[in-house]
Amino acid sequence: MNEELSTLEALYRTMVRIRCFEDAAEAASQGGVSAFGEAAHGRAQVRGPLHLSTGQEAVAAGVCAQLRREDYLTSTHRGHGHTLAKGADLTRMMAELFGRASGCNGGKGGSMHIADFSVGMLGANGVVAAGLPIAVGAAHALKLQRRDAITACFFGDGAINRGPFLEALNWARVYRLPVLFVCEDNRWSATTESAVMTAGAGASARAQALDIAAERVDGNDVLAVHAAARRLVDAVRRGGGPRLLHAVTYRVKGHVSVDAAPYRDPAQVDAARRTDPIARARATYLALPGARARTLDAIDAEAAAEVRAAVAAAEAAPWPDAAAAFTDVQDTGAGVWR
Repeated sequence: MNEELSTLEALYRTMVRIRCFEDAAEAASQGGVSAFGEAAHGRAQVRGPLHLSTGQEAVAAGVCAQLRREDYLTSTHRGHGHTLAKGADLTRMMAELFGRASGCNGGKGGSMHIADFSVGMLGANGVVAAGLPIAVGAAHALKLQRRDAITACFFGDGAINRGPFLEALNWARVYRLPVLFVCEDNRWSATTESAVMTAGAGASARAQALDIAAERVDGNDVLAVHAAARRLVDAVRRGGGPRLLHAVTYRVKGHVSVDAAPYRDPAQVDAARRTDPIARARATYLALPGARARTLDAIDAEAAAEVRAAVAAAEAAPWPDAAAAFTDVQDTGAGVWR
C-alpha cells in the first residue's frame, strides 16, 4: 500500500474514534439523543463538567502517532482525545466517564482526571497549566534514570498566561529535558477569546524567547501536525532538549458540553467548521492514487460500533463499592483513616 495512504488511514481512524467517543459522551452528559440516534433515557448519565475536544482531533492524532508506549503524556481538562490517541482502552474510558467501577480509574477520576499509566498517560488535569510542571518532573525523572523515552505535554492557549508555563519551560530548557510541549491553541480560554488577553505572538514566540525551538502548524491539517511532531520528537529523542509545537485549531463546542456558547460569533464557528480536520483528511485521502471511499466508510462504521458497545458496557457496569473511597489514598502518616 502507498505509505501516505497507510499513514492517513491510521490517522483518520484515530480521529474518527475520538469524534465518535466525544459525540456519545456529549449526548450522555445532556440526557438527549446520541449520534447513533438512540435515546439517553432523558437523564444525564455523565455527571459534572465534560470538556469536549471535538474539532481538535488532528492535534492528538498527529502528535501521539509519534509517541511510543513507554513515553509519558500529560493532558488537560479537555483530554479525552489525547488519552485515546495514546492508546488507552476506549471502553474503560467510557465507563470512567459514567463513574463505574470498571472505569480506568475505578470511576473515581471522571472526565477531567482520566489516567492510564499502562500506556504512559499520567493524567488529565482540571487545573489550567498544572500539567506543565508534572510533565517536566516526569521528563526530569526519565533523564535521571537514563531511560530512552520522552514526555509529551498538551496544554491550551489559556495556559500560556499562567505562571507554570514559564516555570516549566525554563526548567526544561535549563536541564535540557526530553519533553515536547504541545500548545493546542483552540483560540478560546473558557468564554473569552485568548487573543484579546495574550500579548505578543503566543506560545511559539514565548518558547523561542527561552531558547526553546518551536514550530507553528495548522492544527486542523493532520498530516502537517504529524510531520511537525515527527521532526520535533526526533530532535528531543536525540538529546536536543525541549521543543514546542504550536498547533492552531478551533474549539467548535462550548467550554463544556452543556454550554451553547452564545458569546461567540456564529460566523466564526461556521468558518471553523469548514476546516474540520476529519473532513479535510478524508478529502486528502480520496485525492490520492489507489484511495477507496469504502475503506474510510468501514473505519467510520467500526468506530461507531466500538463506541456504541462501550456505552452499553458502561451503562451495564456496576457502581464502585463504597469501600473503594478508602483506596488509592496517600497516607502521609499524619492521620488515621477510618
